[in-house]
Amino acid sequence: MLKDGEQPPWNLLLLADPSQYLVSQYLDKGLCYVVESENEVTIGVIVLVPVSNHIIEIMNLAVDETHQGKGIGNLLLKHGIRTAAEKGYTTVEIGTGNSSINQLALYQKVGFRITGVDHDFFIRNYEEPIFEHGIQCRDMIRLSMHLSE
Repeated sequence: MLKDGEQPPWNLLLLADPSQYLVSQYLDKGLCYVVESENEVTIGVIVLVPVSNHIIEIMNLAVDETHQGKGIGNLLLKHGIRTAAEKGYTTVEIGTGNSSINQLALYQKVGFRITGVDHDFFIRNYEEPIFEHGIQCRDMIRLSMHLSE
């Protein structure tokens, strides 16, 4: 976990969410965990933000582009789920763009289920259009996982 006064890895946080303003809004409210390489370079990050006494949301999950496809995102995701359970949360939520095909696959493989769609979320909240895989990111796909008690 980031220590008090330690700078968050903005380069990674902005990979998952290109709005520094929006990231800074939730970063102070959440728990930020990082993965470092052998030479102590931060290569992955996850931010968990409490929504209620029972629900916590993964607001940011990113892996350095040169380290993607090596299981680091899966490791971070499972760490976030384990941390949520240890802290007594019963539900973990996560949202991603309709164009985030790899993320949607990863989240479902780990056990998240699609629970809703926030239509035009990215149109309303981001000034610049976002494109992935040639698809405009317009809608927020909401997923959740209920934890065993």
